[in-house]
Amino acid sequence: MATIDGLPPLRDVINTHGLSARKSLGQNFLLDLNLTAKIARQAGDLSGCDVLEVGPGPGGLTRGLLAEGARRVLAIEKDRRCLPALAEIADHYPGRLQVIEGDALEIDPLAYLTPPIRIASNLPYNVGTELLVRWLTPPEWPPFWDSLTLMFQREVAERIVATPGSKAYGRLALLVSWRAEARIAISLPPEAFTPPPKVSSAVVHLTALPEPRYPADPKVLERVVARAFNQRRKMLRAALKGLVPDLEDRLLASGIQPTDRAETVGLEQFCALARNIKAS
Repeated sequence: MATIDGLPPLRDVINTHGLSARKSLGQNFLLDLNLTAKIARQAGDLSGCDVLEVGPGPGGLTRGLLAEGARRVLAIEKDRRCLPALAEIADHYPGRLQVIEGDALEIDPLAYLTPPIRIASNLPYNVGTELLVRWLTPPEWPPFWDSLTLMFQREVAERIVATPGSKAYGRLALLVSWRAEARIAISLPPEAFTPPPKVSSAVVHLTALPEPRYPADPKVLERVVARAFNQRRKMLRAALKGLVPDLEDRLLASGIQPTDRAETVGLEQFCALARNIKAS
């Protein structure tokens, strides 16, 4: 990639700007530009899209996205030490990279982006799951994004694509499968990063569905699922006790046995339960 975009190798960038990764910011830098380009390609044809990137760090994935033809990239970076390195990339790609210093949890990307929009990020470990849940639970659907190409710890990635009955199945898998198609696109070992994390990582690609698979009020469904999986080993009549009157009748009407545990119940049944609870 360095020979393609004419910019220095990432190790040189890090050394020049003194960019040691900070654990407090959930940073683990991916320095192999061949890998960052491969991740960028998982997002598909970017030539007609704006791309949101959270936590670009020294800009490895940023360079991949721009080299792969992204129309514009909005990079939100909390660590101001990285801003000079990102400014060098912006200078190299005039008018195609905008860098904002700040917290992605507090910034509205729609103020800066034009649809169609895709999100591609090596997310900081400490906010990755929270950002994903926010992107999956907007007030209106379809969301502002067409697809998400995101790197997580391997354990989180497996939770995202898990199916009922599996050990990893839970709230995250339900929210994802309700409104999106998801797959693990790339697996990465710890040694691909600097510093190497203690766990493997994986890139997950999610495509937004035009509408949810089953009708349900998002807030009700989220409340039910959160309660159900907060006590995974309990029967649902115990885990959801006090949620609504006549709980067992509502469970049965939704195709769920009161003695079932959350990890064995599918999305369709949870959506039916959310509808039955809202109707109460």
